[in-house]
Amino acid sequence: MPHLRIAVVADIHANLTAFEAVEASWGVVDEVWCLGDVVGYGPEPNECVERLREMTQVCVPGNHDLAALGRIDLDDFNPSAKAAAEWTARELTHETRMWLEGLDQRIRRDPFTIVHGSPRQPIWEYVLDTASAAENFRDFDTPYCLIGHSHVPLMFAVGADGRVAGQPLEPEGPFPLRGARRILNPGSVGQPRDGDPRASFGIVEIGSDGQASFELRRVAYDVGAVQTRMRVKGLPEPLAIRLAYGR
Repeated sequence: MPHLRIAVVADIHANLTAFEAVEASWGVVDEVWCLGDVVGYGPEPNECVERLREMTQVCVPGNHDLAALGRIDLDDFNPSAKAAAEWTARELTHETRMWLEGLDQRIRRDPFTIVHGSPRQPIWEYVLDTASAAENFRDFDTPYCLIGHSHVPLMFAVGADGRVAGQPLEPEGPFPLRGARRILNPGSVGQPRDGDPRASFGIVEIGSDGQASFELRRVAYDVGAVQTRMRVKGLPEPLAIRLAYGR
């Protein structure tokens, strides 16, 4: 098989400035894998979808993508998220809507399974602790699974003794994935929630021998410019404020 270098992005959330900063920093890649929530919260839903569509990519939908399509009850959202989803639904072009409608909730690209929330519940489940991770290792049969949804860069791995360990991911360079099954979350491009406001994404490399590595990356972007556009478009103030704090 050919050597592949893949940019892994999740939770862009209609933040085109962050997405452009990430794209400018990842270098040459063969493919882009998007783990859902391309839209929601941010001011440029159509522009982010258009940019992603221009790339050689695979993408699964997230809960905010489905909410903007009217396929999720907005009463399940907090008030700010609900207001942003309603605004996004009004903004979507027909072309954007049709593209989002066509996304599959689960994609297999060996040696990875790709979902938004979890392999067990692809749209809604948050995998934030070892207990939920342990349950989810039963629901995919590839060596590795890529998830988003929580906006927090995390990795869970099954040890030789069958126990699941978890750890935050930091931008410390690439590391090999061999030796354990893993669930990996690259964090959020457009709305990080781990206390670091920089955009977060991953680089996966799959060698010609099928062996894979993962690297977490962080990139600063012009948060103030995004906040200004959110306010101009009438999006909820708490969503703009939180961008500065990564919470």
